[in-house]
Amino acid sequence: MDTDTVRSGAPDEAAGRRREQRGWYFYDWACSVYSTSVLTVFLGPYLTSVAEAAADADGFVHPLGIPVRAGSFFAYSVSLSVIVAVLVMPLVGAAADRTGRKKPLLAAAAYTGAAATAGMFFLGGERYLLGGLLLVVANAAQSVAMMLYNSYLPQIATPEERDAVSSRGWAFGYAAGALVLVANLVLYTGHDSFGLSEGMAVRICLASAGLWWGAWALVPLRRLRDRRVPAREAALPGFRQLAATVRDMRRHPLTLSFLLAYLVYNDGIQTVISQASVYGSKELGLGQSTLIVAVLLVQVLAVAGALALGRLARRYGAKRAILGSLVAWTLTLAAGYFLPAGAPVWFFVLAAGIGLVLGGSQALSRSLFSHLVPPGKEAEYFSAYEMSDRGMSWLGPLLFGLTYQLTGSYRDAIISLVAFFVLGFALLARVPVRRAISDAGNPVPERI
Repeated sequence: MDTDTVRSGAPDEAAGRRREQRGWYFYDWACSVYSTSVLTVFLGPYLTSVAEAAADADGFVHPLGIPVRAGSFFAYSVSLSVIVAVLVMPLVGAAADRTGRKKPLLAAAAYTGAAATAGMFFLGGERYLLGGLLLVVANAAQSVAMMLYNSYLPQIATPEERDAVSSRGWAFGYAAGALVLVANLVLYTGHDSFGLSEGMAVRICLASAGLWWGAWALVPLRRLRDRRVPAREAALPGFRQLAATVRDMRRHPLTLSFLLAYLVYNDGIQTVISQASVYGSKELGLGQSTLIVAVLLVQVLAVAGALALGRLARRYGAKRAILGSLVAWTLTLAAGYFLPAGAPVWFFVLAAGIGLVLGGSQALSRSLFSHLVPPGKEAEYFSAYEMSDRGMSWLGPLLFGLTYQLTGSYRDAIISLVAFFVLGFALLARVPVRRAISDAGNPVPERI
């Protein structure tokens, strides 16, 4: 096992642990602007417009000779990045656990992603292939870096601290996302007054996210430290390592049960995030400015939501707090079904509801999973967790799309996602987390 996995400590150890925790928060502060400004707001529409500029008369581009509709190029690039991440994460996670050298791997992944994002400044004209390549590199690097970042949690926080530490990390990320997005929107909406074209303003916004990511990543890389581990066999390649991880997880069926529950309800969360703007624009007839303000509202309230749910977890336990958040998700979607068209105020209310439960449900899921990981296998297990987070979130969009195809109603499509939260609630409620933590070889917190 990792001899430095945190269980308790003297005052000097506690001070060192708090220093690492403060540094750890800043990686979320560094990288979350990529998710917010790049993926959620700017890159999709801009890369699609670049692909459309390069398309033939029938609206197709031909990467590597393959005909692809220009409007689908961004989605396919995101899908390819997920595949690359799924192939790389198990190998990197196992190497991190076996060598104990997580920090160099985190630095490599973070600066690969930051450099690729900064390189999006050069996406002018018809350079859609460059855009697709940079997106694949940045998104895959972000997934690998987040896996390594998450795996530090059991090592820098005692079992009693993890809910609060994880929640603060998410809060830092949402705060940075909101701050940078405000600055980006000022530049974007006022590009004429700055003497910039709309395209140049977008490219500056994209590149600024990469520069922010790289600059603030220096803080965690200075404060986090590597842990010595006993000498182990060399990491297995590719799919063999993934298979070995899955075989090891089968020895901890309760950990797998939690991961299954998380996979289900997180699929619902990710689908709401990705499809809410479609629902707002297509079903409710809301404009782009309204949708951008709603994204900002989600970011700001997610900070408060993450911290508030962290406090609830300290009082009632993480499992109960997550279950409560899933009830809130269900009620929020039910309310969304009845939203009147052309009423921005009610859409903002929906966004507020999403923001308040978004950060907390994700933060507490991460901290609860950290208790279920066998000591010394943090990065390896968190690679499976990250794949559940990023690589498996396809059933929700499929259900959303099929429901719309069959009914022609985005209202029916959005309410269909309730199934993920109801099923996730049922699966999580059945997991005996205290026994799961004990079976994983970890101390059981007083409240969990």
